[in-house]
Amino acid sequence: MKQVRPKKNLGQHFLTDLTIAKRIADTVDEPYADLPVLEVGPGMGVMTQYLVQKTRPFKVVEIDRESVAYLKGTLFRDEPSVVNGESAIIEGDFLRMDLKEVFDGQQFVLTGNYPYDISSQIFFKMLDNRDLIPCCTGMIQHEVAVRMASKPGNKQYGILSVLIQAWYDVEYLFTVEPTVFNPPPKVQSAVIRMTRNQVDHLGCDEQLFKRVVKTVFNQRRKMLRVSLKQLLADLTPLADHPFMTLRPEQLTIAQFVELTNEVEKVLCSGTNGVCSHTNN
Repeated sequence: MKQVRPKKNLGQHFLTDLTIAKRIADTVDEPYADLPVLEVGPGMGVMTQYLVQKTRPFKVVEIDRESVAYLKGTLFRDEPSVVNGESAIIEGDFLRMDLKEVFDGQQFVLTGNYPYDISSQIFFKMLDNRDLIPCCTGMIQHEVAVRMASKPGNKQYGILSVLIQAWYDVEYLFTVEPTVFNPPPKVQSAVIRMTRNQVDHLGCDEQLFKRVVKTVFNQRRKMLRVSLKQLLADLTPLADHPFMTLRPEQLTIAQFVELTNEVEKVLCSGTNGVCSHTNN
């Protein structure tokens, strides 16, 4: 069957190395070997051929019609993986899907060779559905993987690091060179695994936590006493707080939680008792 033409507008870089494809497919086996698997963007199925061999429910979601047709004519010609009588191929946009409907509300492992330009959006959707996705693996741009796994004090530590590590333990598994793709990307790639930690609640307002993290990292070279002015018109109540002389990359997640609670106290200190952040 005619091979699929990689499309630049979809960010397609098809993996051609079967050894690496199998290594990535095998990342879904730990620590949730019995859960269903959803693969995002299977393309011509180089990873899919190994995922369908696993004895667990399995589906793929693909937005490219040409890739869908290829999969239906090859790996899924006889529908080897069917869940509750439904096709294993979901034709559509992962970012627009209701993930509760994929496996009838059951938890699943998310994996894929993720398009570089939307990988962060994919992971933010994962965070919004963290109760459904206890584990996420796959391949992304090396630079993004490093940011996601970075710890406080590292210059790569940023918004993605904090928001993901608040809920997931991140493992940087291995690096993948551009030469094993068609067409080769201009950057290195990396394979990661994220596993849900034991946190059920951050201990602060989660929406305000996101606002605080994004606000201070948008001025990451500034001390918090400067960057927080975007959120707080009056920093006087926090003037003597030890965090005010720090930069955002110096704070742990626990300290961001503490900072969020301090910011909320200031926002909610008005005489009418209405917290100003609840309307933002």
